[in-house]
Amino acid sequence: QVQLVESGGGLVQPGGSLRLSCAASGFTLDNYAIGWFRQAPGKEREQVSCINNDGGFTTYADSVKGRFTISRDNAKNTVYLQMNRLKPEDTAVYYCAVDVVLFRLCVPNQSFGSWGRGTQVTVSS
Repeated sequence: QVQLVESGGGLVQPGGSLRLSCAASGFTLDNYAIGWFRQAPGKEREQVSCINNDGGFTTYADSVKGRFTISRDNAKNTVYLQMNRLKPEDTAVYYCAVDVVLFRLCVPNQSFGSWGRGTQVTVSS
């Protein structure tokens, strides 16, 4: 069974940093693009970042460019999201998900499946 588990969330002050992890099992991670998403109360789910199967292509939402970095360690079957200079508006539940198509680049409107349960990130002073 395909499973994804997010971890690394918590409470940080504005300007602080967190590193989120997405641990995968049940599939070969290096065959798929992985996306990070977030959803804040009262808002629609937003795609934050995406990384293709070999890590050579990444995308970021405009709101996080220059502050967040996505990476992957296929040997550990894990994708990371390094979040720096966090802002209160970054507060949300963060999810990772696997692309439903093998070997696809991160493209607009692609479909993701096998979502994790999410990890809470709260940025507050």
